[in-house]
Amino acid sequence: MTKAERTRNFIIAQVAPIFNKKGVHGTSLSDITSATGLTKGAVYGNFADKDALAMTCFEYNLRFLQKGLYKSLAISGTAIDKLLALINFYESHYANISANGGCPLMNSAIEADDAYPVLKQKVKETFTLWKQELTGIIIDSQRQFEIKAETDPIAFSNTFIALVEGGILIAKTLDEPEYFMQVTRQLKSFVQRELKLN
Repeated sequence: MTKAERTRNFIIAQVAPIFNKKGVHGTSLSDITSATGLTKGAVYGNFADKDALAMTCFEYNLRFLQKGLYKSLAISGTAIDKLLALINFYESHYANISANGGCPLMNSAIEADDAYPVLKQKVKETFTLWKQELTGIIIDSQRQFEIKAETDPIAFSNTFIALVEGGILIAKTLDEPEYFMQVTRQLKSFVQRELKLN
């Protein structure tokens, strides 16, 4: 790894949590230089502008959650097994997610809705990919006759994502971790009710 690559990675690692907590608009140049100990020139020698840095930080912040998603979906078993593993991942890492400002996907979706069209498109693509992953495992299990055939994979996936994201958002806003645990308990029941063969 070159010195330039090390510097770039250092900037991302230091600034990504700030962007997740304060947003693109709320993160100032002084926040960035204070977190990194670098000058404006050193920072923007590695990134074209603040928006480019914000986009890179968004992708960095997502990696942790994406690893949890793919690790959960890669386990052997039915769609039920995979989805319960994913819920368990969110439960065991909620404190870390909350401490780092909440879900970067939700945070960016709220901020980028009207102000940052490029970021909004990236958020949209990420939600779409997540839905496709969930839909895919449900369809695969249906083809194997492991879960209910009548369950609508797209509607199920949309509801699953909404419960996870909404649960994190409200629990973080209220500063009540137990709220998220209540949501995940209901989500587990939802998975069993909607997918388990009678």
